[in-house]
Amino acid sequence: MGVRFLDFVRPCMPYLPEVAPPERKIIPFRERVLWTAITLFIYLVCCQIPLYGIKSSDSADPFYWMRAILASNRGTLMELGITPIVTSGMVMQLLAGAKLIDVDQSNKEDRNLFQGSQKLVGMLITLGQATTYVRAGMYGDVNAGNALILILQLFFAGIIVLLLDELLQKGYGLGSGISLFISTNICENIVWKAFSPTTINTGRGTEFEGAVIALFHLLVTRNDKVRALKEAFYRQNLPNLTNLLATVLVFVVVIYFQGFRVDLAVQSKKARGQTGTYPIRLFYTSNIPIILQTALVSHLFFISQLLFRRFSNNILINLLGRWKDIEQGAGAGQSYPVGGLVYYLSPPHSLSMVLADPFHALFYVAFVLSTCAFFSKTWISVSGSSAKDVARQLKDQQMIMKGQREQSMVKELNRYIPTAAAFGGLCIGALSIIADFMGAIGSGTGILLAVTNIYQYFEIFAKE
Repeated sequence: MGVRFLDFVRPCMPYLPEVAPPERKIIPFRERVLWTAITLFIYLVCCQIPLYGIKSSDSADPFYWMRAILASNRGTLMELGITPIVTSGMVMQLLAGAKLIDVDQSNKEDRNLFQGSQKLVGMLITLGQATTYVRAGMYGDVNAGNALILILQLFFAGIIVLLLDELLQKGYGLGSGISLFISTNICENIVWKAFSPTTINTGRGTEFEGAVIALFHLLVTRNDKVRALKEAFYRQNLPNLTNLLATVLVFVVVIYFQGFRVDLAVQSKKARGQTGTYPIRLFYTSNIPIILQTALVSHLFFISQLLFRRFSNNILINLLGRWKDIEQGAGAGQSYPVGGLVYYLSPPHSLSMVLADPFHALFYVAFVLSTCAFFSKTWISVSGSSAKDVARQLKDQQMIMKGQREQSMVKELNRYIPTAAAFGGLCIGALSIIADFMGAIGSGTGILLAVTNIYQYFEIFAKE
């Protein structure tokens, strides 16, 4: 056998930061809740600590539309959020799935090396992104000393995020750091957009940003109550009650779809009469497809905006994406795509935008559905959840499917798992698109991530 990629990672393993596995096999539930709360507290504190050495952060934010989904906060230690973790995971899993990296997931040493390589790639991506941010002028024209300080701050903050995620994944806490941070950021965004007391001058006078507070303010200050109510439901450039109701509707629909599953009857090979079920959910790969799709789009947006800022007259750069600054409203000072490939990959945020440019809407629908289905189907083969992997897990537990021989289990599972993965990915993509078209607060993708993560935590609490 020749030299494998994982063999190059082996010498680096002793030097990679690591959370030691728990000494106890079973950690009490209350202790796990406490560790989860501590992890969340550290993350929220980092979200409020400003980066030292920034000269200016008034320039347009390339990740403005993705901040909540990437669990990042501009100008703070959490500038990069979960982007390095998600990107490294996506790159390594896809390389393994395409057999470009030789890894045996049933081998413990290979598994540890693979996880170490993900961490190493994540650290390199963190360093690369931090350097790009500073070099691109996102923090103003800083000197070499300040640039180095900024890069080091972002790099060590990225390592903190990696370790917090690993802390939860190793069993000290509940769920994963990615799920926890995304859910917190999105829920915070939704609550803020609903109840924000910030006032903004939109040209029609001073208005409150929060949709609910704006409703009461308009009803109190306007003489024409019907017109005030209409404005509270349909006002432009700021969150309105229609957006808020659409958000609630999407929450309910996603929770309803979480219950869709097929239960396959299984029985013990040793103890006769001992039976059970193996559930295959409609959302078999959970929110993984939409996370990967978001990571892909966010990187494309970032690259496009940086290139357009420097080479706005270049034809190829314009084909990739053209950007325009928002002059007023909730996103004042930020940029949004108005042409090129990235424009067609960005969601129309209302039904009026869909009707104004139907080709944009159709292209966006086709892109989201195809990428979600692709990522979902690819993920099962690289994450240890394919039919072959499930059959091996059942075999290790001395379980067998009712009416099936051990050899035919894979064939039977193949009837359900690939279909559930692909169709579930399509449903996740479709729900995200509908939420975007309805103008739901926090974007369709964000709401889906929040609901699926919160539902997972609810299941963990119910099980415990």
